[in-house]
Amino acid sequence: MKKMRVLSLAMAAAMSASLLAGCGGGTTSQPSAAPSDAGTQASDSGSSTATGAAFKLGGTGPLTGDAAIYGLAAYPGAQIAVDEINAEGGDIQFELRYEDDVNVPETAVNAYNTLKEWGMQISLGSVTSQPGVSTSVLANEDRIFSLTPSASSPDVIAGKDNVYQMCFSDPNQGLASAQYIYDQNLGENIFVIWKNDDVYSSGIYEQFVAEAETLGLNIVGNATFTTDTATDFTVQLNQAQDAGADLIFLPIYYQPASLILSQANQMGYAPTFFGVDGMDGILTVEGFDASLAEGVMLLTPFNADATDEATVNFVTKYQELYGETPNQFAADAYDCVYAYKLALETAGCTPDMSAEEICEAMVATFPTITLNGLTGDGEGITWNDQGEVSKSPKGMIIENGAYVGMD
Repeated sequence: MKKMRVLSLAMAAAMSASLLAGCGGGTTSQPSAAPSDAGTQASDSGSSTATGAAFKLGGTGPLTGDAAIYGLAAYPGAQIAVDEINAEGGDIQFELRYEDDVNVPETAVNAYNTLKEWGMQISLGSVTSQPGVSTSVLANEDRIFSLTPSASSPDVIAGKDNVYQMCFSDPNQGLASAQYIYDQNLGENIFVIWKNDDVYSSGIYEQFVAEAETLGLNIVGNATFTTDTATDFTVQLNQAQDAGADLIFLPIYYQPASLILSQANQMGYAPTFFGVDGMDGILTVEGFDASLAEGVMLLTPFNADATDEATVNFVTKYQELYGETPNQFAADAYDCVYAYKLALETAGCTPDMSAEEICEAMVATFPTITLNGLTGDGEGITWNDQGEVSKSPKGMIIENGAYVGMD
């Protein structure tokens, strides 16, 4: 679509690569816990058995705690890719291990060190941004190449030649959201509710406001909250209503967003709500009336309802294993593993190489590859030498309890 082409160009400085339509079909083994089983995660790996010498692939993520929905999507998504690749029996095989970081930077550092002692040769970084900033510093110092599925803060990759992102960066999510709202004419008066003690939210907010001003969007106000105040949003919603906002932009995660939707409903206030990738997961929040998310819009790189063979195969397999529909975090992690497979093959790496040797090969190779993955628009995922990914997002709207493409 022409509008999305414009959006893709606007985001071209920040996104890239994953693969394989019709991946090989072998048996899959379930990770140590299903996505809905947050209480039973352990530090031991849920990896399948490789048929030959394997690259040790590690990552940290919230497998328990308030942000567990993200880790419990990324880990199984990566595991499915590992199982498929290992079942093919080729030269590239993986042993996958995830450690629980509970979305806490200090815990993530300990988890990273555990993986390093295990012998991790390549890394999936951390699932969320604040732990990702901490572990990326260590990966850079240790010369372990890192490709994170979803730690989207620019600080994760800034100044680190061996740390890459599969996800859209926060500033580019802000830019793309403003462009999309403008292109689709989604709101006349826009209000923003954002979290001022979170680098994810503040990074998106700052770029959104700057781009909105450039485009001439009418921002009628904004209101903030913190971790300690993320329970009552009546003040912010009243401010938005008093300002005449017909669209509220939410550059936040799904947990506070679910409360905002519930409290707006109690007030009888029904603006359009527009979110970003952190909103993915709102339909599965425990105790939340998912019908209140009807009509919510968001940008995401993955559409589980797409009909291409690779997406259908992945979604079907994920649902069979875990009884849930995969979100973009699962798809991004799946793409990360296939991106590694492509880069390792292209560079001619072997599992007997040191982490540092593999790292230097990945630094040279990743900016040269193009991956046709689950995420993006099918034109291929690429990276620049700063670790930023280039791929196009998809506009989605929640209808009848499911994500539906808007384009």
